[in-house]
Amino acid sequence: MSGTAFRVAVVGSGPSGAYVAQELSEQAGLDAVVDVYERLPVPFGLVRYGVAPDHQRIKSIVGSLAEIFAHPRVRFLGNVRVGTDITFDELRQRYDAVVVACGASADRHLSIPGEDLPGVASATDFVAWYSGHPDAAVDRFALTAETAVIIGVGNVALDVARMLCRTPDELRRTDVPQHVVDVLAASTVREILVVGRRGPAHAKFSSKELGELRELSGTEVLADPDDLADDQAAAGSTQESPSTRRMLATLRGYAAGTPTGAHRRTVRFAFFRTPVAFVGEDSARGLRVIRRGPGQAEADEVLPAQFFVRSVGYRGLALPGLPFQPDTGTVPHAEGRVMDGTGELAGVYAAGWIKRGPSGVIGTNKQDAVATVAAITQDRARTTKPPRRGYEDPLPLLRERGVDVVEWSAWQRIDAAEEIAGRPLGRGRVKLHERGRMLAVASAQN
Repeated sequence: MSGTAFRVAVVGSGPSGAYVAQELSEQAGLDAVVDVYERLPVPFGLVRYGVAPDHQRIKSIVGSLAEIFAHPRVRFLGNVRVGTDITFDELRQRYDAVVVACGASADRHLSIPGEDLPGVASATDFVAWYSGHPDAAVDRFALTAETAVIIGVGNVALDVARMLCRTPDELRRTDVPQHVVDVLAASTVREILVVGRRGPAHAKFSSKELGELRELSGTEVLADPDDLADDQAAAGSTQESPSTRRMLATLRGYAAGTPTGAHRRTVRFAFFRTPVAFVGEDSARGLRVIRRGPGQAEADEVLPAQFFVRSVGYRGLALPGLPFQPDTGTVPHAEGRVMDGTGELAGVYAAGWIKRGPSGVIGTNKQDAVATVAAITQDRARTTKPPRRGYEDPLPLLRERGVDVVEWSAWQRIDAAEEIAGRPLGRGRVKLHERGRMLAVASAQN
């Protein structure tokens, strides 16, 4: 590795950051060396803490991401908060380029009365809790409600519905912490209502995820036939994609079902309901909605429940020292080059959801990384800036500041400890969920 290597800092170790690191390290002639910074002690971002625990096939992508971080030109630096432990300007001083790939970790709000009442939670918080995120309190959820309402018709809403319906045996086949298994196993939720503002043709969930609901043990899935009938005119006026047609066919199958009341849990879909307020004093006891179906008079109704989850999207958070667009929750950029005012912020780039917003699937981040690295390569080829003289490794500075940096070998100790924790329980893995425990395991010497 030459002393004049092209040194790049990537902020974020989820799929977008990992793919950027891969593209950079494999670029012939670029001679890139990449440090990937992660605020958590563990890598993989969305794959570890966003993909539903019962989707183990998708989570298996961890293996290919791990190969990226094990590359000799890539270094993982976990448990480092960019903007606090090391400033953005300090990164720019030490690296030839900085790529921001920190995703979109915040949730969007409904901005209606009563949203702050106890009993109302965001899907972001609920997913973080059942995924064993170290920032999620163990006792965050009790699930003593009988009816739950999920507001939103995307794949995350279906993830939440599935996790509320899973049996204890099914939960034990996942990697969720034991306290999550215990709470979900003891849940008193019997009915789950999935509410959409628009009609079924505009739902964002995939036909595959929707079809998975029929495979849930002890759960019946129903949809309102009137909602499907009301959507015929609206759907016919749009060019439905094949996936939308499959999704609608699945919903029509649910609408044709007859409630039996013989199942442990029921999932119902309700469309054309616009939330206007949560009802309740000390806690939310209902959701007031306005039904606006095509060809029907507007109607006001209250959906009674005791637990509400809003799943209306994610948004990025500002990184100290970096330009940010609050309205979109993204950083301003031109083809991946971060913009500051009217000009480019030299040597600073963006990739993933913080660049384009929360859209696409995990594989979309691969294409996005290729585009961003293409911009970096173009800028590198036409620069007249002389090679950097010397290199100041930020690792000693971080340790001097008392930061417990988790490098790749330390993450591997956490990884091994999670597998060991699962063995007595007959599980492949049980996630460590406490940051202190993670750091203790990371620093342990064999």
